[in-house]
Amino acid sequence: MHDKFSRFGRATHLLAGVAVAALTIVPAIAQTDAPTTASEADAGEEIVVSGYRRSLEEAIDMKRETVGFSDSIVATDIADFPEQNLSEALQRVPGVTIERERGLGTRVNVRGLPSEFTFVSINKLATASGSGGRDVEFDIFASELIQSVTVQKSPTAADEEGGIAGSVSIRTARPFDNPGLRLVGSAEGAYNSISEKIDPNFSFLASNTFGDFGVLVSVAKQQRTNRTDSNSGINFRPIARWTDRAGSTYRSQAIAVLQRDAGVTFTDAMKNKIVFLDKVGDRVYQNDQDRLGLSGSIQYKPSDSFSLAFDAFIGSYDTVEDEYDAAGYSASSNSTLETIHEADKTTLSDAGIIVLRDVSYTNTQHEFLSKEYINETDYRQFGGEMNWETGNWKINALGGYSGARKILDYANLKHVAYAPSRTRYTEHGGETIPSANPRTIDMYNAPNAYLFEAYETTREQIKDDKYAAQLDVSYGFDSSVLKRFSFGGRYTNKTNERQYGEEKIQGPTRGSIAYVNTRTLGASPLTNVIDIVGGKDYQARNLSWAQISNEYARDFFRPDGFVTPFGNANYYKVQEETLAGYAMVDFEFDIVVPVFVNLGGRYLRTTIRSEGFHQVQNPNGTTGLTPEPVASEGRYEKFLPSFNAHAELTDTLYLRAAASQTLIRPALTDLAYKRTASYSSFRYTDGNPGLKPTYADQWEVGVEKYLGGGGILAASYFWKKIKGVVQSRLTGEVPNVTVYNANGTVNGVYDFDVYQPVNAEGSYDVSGIELNAVIPFGMFADWADGFGVNANVTFLDSSLTGQSDLGVPTSPIGLADNTYNATVFYDKGPLSLRVSYNRKGAYVERIERNMYPVYRDAYGQFDIAASYQVTRNFRVELQGINVGNAKTTGYTMDPSFPTMYEFSGSRISLGVRAQF
Repeated sequence: MHDKFSRFGRATHLLAGVAVAALTIVPAIAQTDAPTTASEADAGEEIVVSGYRRSLEEAIDMKRETVGFSDSIVATDIADFPEQNLSEALQRVPGVTIERERGLGTRVNVRGLPSEFTFVSINKLATASGSGGRDVEFDIFASELIQSVTVQKSPTAADEEGGIAGSVSIRTARPFDNPGLRLVGSAEGAYNSISEKIDPNFSFLASNTFGDFGVLVSVAKQQRTNRTDSNSGINFRPIARWTDRAGSTYRSQAIAVLQRDAGVTFTDAMKNKIVFLDKVGDRVYQNDQDRLGLSGSIQYKPSDSFSLAFDAFIGSYDTVEDEYDAAGYSASSNSTLETIHEADKTTLSDAGIIVLRDVSYTNTQHEFLSKEYINETDYRQFGGEMNWETGNWKINALGGYSGARKILDYANLKHVAYAPSRTRYTEHGGETIPSANPRTIDMYNAPNAYLFEAYETTREQIKDDKYAAQLDVSYGFDSSVLKRFSFGGRYTNKTNERQYGEEKIQGPTRGSIAYVNTRTLGASPLTNVIDIVGGKDYQARNLSWAQISNEYARDFFRPDGFVTPFGNANYYKVQEETLAGYAMVDFEFDIVVPVFVNLGGRYLRTTIRSEGFHQVQNPNGTTGLTPEPVASEGRYEKFLPSFNAHAELTDTLYLRAAASQTLIRPALTDLAYKRTASYSSFRYTDGNPGLKPTYADQWEVGVEKYLGGGGILAASYFWKKIKGVVQSRLTGEVPNVTVYNANGTVNGVYDFDVYQPVNAEGSYDVSGIELNAVIPFGMFADWADGFGVNANVTFLDSSLTGQSDLGVPTSPIGLADNTYNATVFYDKGPLSLRVSYNRKGAYVERIERNMYPVYRDAYGQFDIAASYQVTRNFRVELQGINVGNAKTTGYTMDPSFPTMYEFSGSRISLGVRAQF
């Protein structure tokens, strides 16, 4: 930890020192005012603001000049992105939606495809965030540090491979973007409607150019407290939980109750087709975030034909999340059906599934869980770039490093009470209530019935490093047809290394298991969960309960010097090395109208080395397993062709077309040697070092009409055939695995299924239509000048089915059939107003137990932004996120079986911005 923060501190001091030195070199006479716009010059002292409209115009110009299909957003100054993080800024881009976790945007989806199909780079370098996957955790990045973002939807041969959905290219600011001295700062306070806390947010940019040199540094600091209330965890569990236990009373009673109360004569073929509510939980999450980001750039630009730049992008993102969970686990091993009050045989009859909607159970496991998640992420990226034009030659060279260090510390204080209870679906989720059995309890108000079971801890440390170097060379011809020949190469080296350990405190001494426990939940100080986290009453239901605070749990249940040890069995390291080269040509000619064509091909060769441990039987016939080191190497190579073309039908009407083959590599975590166990599901999950990339053949055609005053109308049709999708599949079985209860007694001996990620056979098609409109209303009437709309919609269709082991047809996980984004704006004079609505259609979030598709419901959210330029140098800003308090919901297979009912509230911020 000390080493982590000392590295971060040294980098911070270096950037700050360079910036201060550069800014103070310039004489005071160079301290000029902020640039005056043309409108300001015409109006004298009139204050004119055109931030949002100007950003739209710049983004449209970028789209027009790009070879293929792309869309961009531009922040003309720091703090022009009003969202909580970078992912939320990206949701305005056509075809882009985001995934939200407890009210905060996290990962980015392009054209409704899963987030792992999107390739992300910052300043042309692949980005590390510590996730271990290909998807980037955008919530760690402050949006205020970003100058522009371009989403490239049709690749050229020169683009780094890796984006089936698209490539997100992020660019931080450089000093010659706006020559001269610029000082920009903002400060705001943000209020969360549920936690009722006010969080500070600060950002500052300083930039100066003097002669051929320029220096820029920007800083963003944000604290955020967010509370989420959720009635969730209501998943299907197959009746096999009890019927697979041959010869037991649990099996015989479950079969008898099914016959008596539901009229169902059980057969083994029905064991996965009769389902009940596995677990119903009421949860309060309190998430405290501390984000610090810095970007810096030193640039040497003696002429328009030569430039050298060094960029740095560093920061930290630390979160502490407290979760207080009261849950009824109806599928406990020592329970079974007692009375079926309602069985649904019709809703899912097409799939042959019977849902037990309302059931009393003989011995429900009631749990009070106080969970604490600590996540510390330290990221940094350093890169250098040279651009040189000499004669007909253009040379671009770049190299750099991107890395992330993530430390995860998790603790769970668990108290359990066994008693009969009744669990049932409600309109929005589920509930556990007392049953008719005289031994039943009110689970929320019986603290002395709960016994301490365990204080569980895990610790994880992830190192994610990426190195890259690239050279691009092009030669421009004076020919009327052949315009340019380009070639180049790229080298990348990526490493993901993970340490993991877990430890339980269950008895009077560390590591003890067998004990007689008499300590109850009531023996510890109990506090109403709302008093622990603060804010409004519980939002998901009319409910109140008390628990042990995480602060007390950490202090009382951890012995002095307690550290969760790492275990060899959980270690892995994956290294990936890629060499790639490309060549492409540009043609420009007239066939009635001007036509531009780009043709190219990219060849890549990738080598993978995976290291870890496998569990092997102990020698000499003793019981148990021992971790044994294991490693493997793999290699694949591929040629990826690309074609992009457009025709200028008129000065303002473009016809575009593109076709290519591209890929996305498997997540490094999926390539790792590792095994995780789910004892409640009787399954092991392994990595697979032999995974190959997922490939896509794709083409697109579209038309773009550029309107006067910074407007556009665009429509395109795209098609993708995706092959080798990575899916989790049953690949083996481990017989006779002994499963223990928390108190050390034997639960039973079971055969465990082994699941691995594999490249699925065959392919599936994804096609869609994307529509985009930016319409300034001033083009229709003078009185409407300043008003406009920026809207886009994407419709998708997929042929993929059969991810469920039960043969239930589903869309690809993460793919939404439709997405909508619309912003109505007014931007004129000192006043700027925006109202935005972003909506993502329902999509499959996961396949529960590889059988039952769980959907995230369609989600729509309203955001607002307003600003007023008080003087030439100061602006007041008001922003609202999720002003309609939209809730997050989900369901299993049908909306009548809800799995989630979650509230994260709205966020209102008021701030001031200064520019000199």
